[in-house]
Amino acid sequence: MKNRLVPLLSIWVLFSCSSIDIFKENSEIPLTRNYQSFVIINEEIGMRGFSSPMLDEKIQEYIRYSLETQGMVYDKTKPDLVIRYTSNEDPRKREISSYSTPYPFWGYRIYDPWMFNPYSRNSFYNRRTSEYELLQVIVDFIDPAKDKFLMTLTGVTEVSSPKYKEKKVLKTTEKIIERFVLETRTTPYRK
Repeated sequence: MKNRLVPLLSIWVLFSCSSIDIFKENSEIPLTRNYQSFVIINEEIGMRGFSSPMLDEKIQEYIRYSLETQGMVYDKTKPDLVIRYTSNEDPRKREISSYSTPYPFWGYRIYDPWMFNPYSRNSFYNRRTSEYELLQVIVDFIDPAKDKFLMTLTGVTEVSSPKYKEKKVLKTTEKIIERFVLETRTTPYRK
């Protein structure tokens, strides 16, 4: 019984979180070497990538920490890799529809066609809107020697509450860095 419960719980955890999609774009040149040092251009020139300065600082710290734990070194003067990030924070609305009825479903009027008609005036069809934010975290990885994009990784997710925004942005950034590290590890380098 215990062995069956673990896979079910892990599937539930995976599907209970809203999804984060990562897209690879803008590859001008292939990965040709193992990058040892990096610089975050946003930090060096004071460019903000997010509307919140506090969130912007946390992203810089997170990118720096993640790459340093992978063995890379932060180098302002002569880096192997330049990182630039930005975001699209797009507020949106979606319509949520639901049926409500004062009658029990096991009783009478269950087959009444006017009961569920959304166009009738006496309808029990409710419409309401829900606000959310479509959030994109865009990270450019640039080779400074050739001044070309190695890749742009874009993480897309939805945030339904401002109090969860920071957590979702950090999780999206984590997935972007994981994808970059995976790409660099699986690429055969040319000498």
